[in-house]
Amino acid sequence: MENLKKTKLNVRVSDTGCVGMCYSEVLLDVHDKHGQVYTYGNMTPDRMPRFIDEHLGKGQPVADWLVRASDRALPDDSFYAKQKRIVLRNCGQMDPEKIEDYMAHGGYQALEKALKKMAQDEVIKEVLDSGLRGRGGAGFPTGRKWQFARGSKGDKKYIVCNGDEGDPGAFMDRSVLEGDPHNVMEGMLIAGYAIGADEGYFYVRAEYPLAVERIKMAIEQAKKKGFLGKNIMGTKFNFEMKIKEGAGAFVCGEETALMASIEGQRGMPRLRPPFPAVSGLWGKPTNINNVETFANVPWIILNGAAAFASLGTEKSKGSKVFALAGKIARGGLVEVPMGITINEIIHEVGGGIKDGRTFKAVQMGGPSGGCIPAALGNTIVDYDSVGQTGAIMGSGGMVVMDDTTCMVDIARFFLDFTQKESCGKCTFCRVGTKRMLEILQRITKGQGREGDIELLLELAEKIKISSLCGLGQTAPNPVLTTIKYFRQEYEAHIKDKQCPAHSCKELLKYEIVPEKCVGCTACARVCPVTSISGQVKKPHVIDQETCIKCGNCVTKCKFDAIKVR
Repeated sequence: MENLKKTKLNVRVSDTGCVGMCYSEVLLDVHDKHGQVYTYGNMTPDRMPRFIDEHLGKGQPVADWLVRASDRALPDDSFYAKQKRIVLRNCGQMDPEKIEDYMAHGGYQALEKALKKMAQDEVIKEVLDSGLRGRGGAGFPTGRKWQFARGSKGDKKYIVCNGDEGDPGAFMDRSVLEGDPHNVMEGMLIAGYAIGADEGYFYVRAEYPLAVERIKMAIEQAKKKGFLGKNIMGTKFNFEMKIKEGAGAFVCGEETALMASIEGQRGMPRLRPPFPAVSGLWGKPTNINNVETFANVPWIILNGAAAFASLGTEKSKGSKVFALAGKIARGGLVEVPMGITINEIIHEVGGGIKDGRTFKAVQMGGPSGGCIPAALGNTIVDYDSVGQTGAIMGSGGMVVMDDTTCMVDIARFFLDFTQKESCGKCTFCRVGTKRMLEILQRITKGQGREGDIELLLELAEKIKISSLCGLGQTAPNPVLTTIKYFRQEYEAHIKDKQCPAHSCKELLKYEIVPEKCVGCTACARVCPVTSISGQVKKPHVIDQETCIKCGNCVTKCKFDAIKVR
């Protein structure tokens, strides 16, 4: 910006939301007077002078730094080729802090259509006919959920947006809230009109400060434009919006725990029924959907249920946003039509595995989802097909793993997360996951025992059927799926005391190959515990008793003389 200010060029600069190409950030778009759009990737302050001089000054795009351009084909075009952007349609295309930009992209036209041209039941029927299912993970039909809330009797009803995104590797909701907050709010307003609610809550993690700031900004702007408050758009519809900042407890993604948190209580789930549609916030009928679900609604109202239902599979319509993370070449935010295969997402949209390594598995559904092996890469992405693998659709996190990933350690990692995030209300969830975690920790340290796999399976089944809420009911999924598809890795850890992926530190053994060692002493000089000994120009040896398996010697050796097994 400082470089730009020094010039006399007539350039308007604005922030946008995430376009999804996180692997190439910092990104910079140029929209020129001829209607062409150029996207630069990996921009740094050092690159700005040349960019300003050549592109802005002389009108000559710096081809080497372009990742996308409307006037030419580029390798990264395949990142977008199979995407269908409905929820993300405005992200990266407008300034999320200006309601005028949102309105210029058709914003609030869906609300106007619903309020002035559609009866409440017609709105619900449109959403029902679209086939939209809850994008928070459970996949319950959204229109049906709205029907229940509309049919419930109450002098007051609420709409709640669940933005408590806590899955490791997931950032879908955060990006949507930061990049297009008005779209989510418009979806909530339409839902409020449909069920007869007059108040709504954004439940957003306090650790998403930019999202919170932009929602606050969006609420104030909408009030000034008459999209919030009394007699919205000259109708009898009244609606107020508030924000509740969550403290970052994973269990608060569960809707009854979330409502308890809004009410000022400890975020713990309760038994259902009654369901929130009957007795929710402060005992009043309440409809809860997540960020992505609401973000689909304005598009459905404007374009019609049939257009949305034309995408996807028989039972899973529309598109789905995923956060691609892990060992993927092009990590970021993508939105793909339902029915696409896992392989298409990994290899075509995501560009394959980093550093040319082999695709081993993908974790879907967050920490309580499951690991799907590469052998099932042709599984189509819809609620039923993903469920048949033992994983769940979840809210949209996809953690990709390559051949260096230990599946036992991955199961331990995710169970460690859910065990710590258990609210502790259920004994099976609180204690059962703790016992499972202890077993996994033993196995990854080379202390596994015969019968551990069977004990894990027994505990997992009991926790699933005995826990109160979805956290406990799904927490064992990573363990169950890794045992189902990678049982041989568990057996290698337990019986052979080996980690096939060479990942579990305590099971590694470093050895010097005498035929390759030239006695340069480089390894000995970087060993922090002096476990490597030998004479100059003669093969060295590693003392297995004192070796701490730090790996410094492998990194330093130029002769590939140190073997790890």
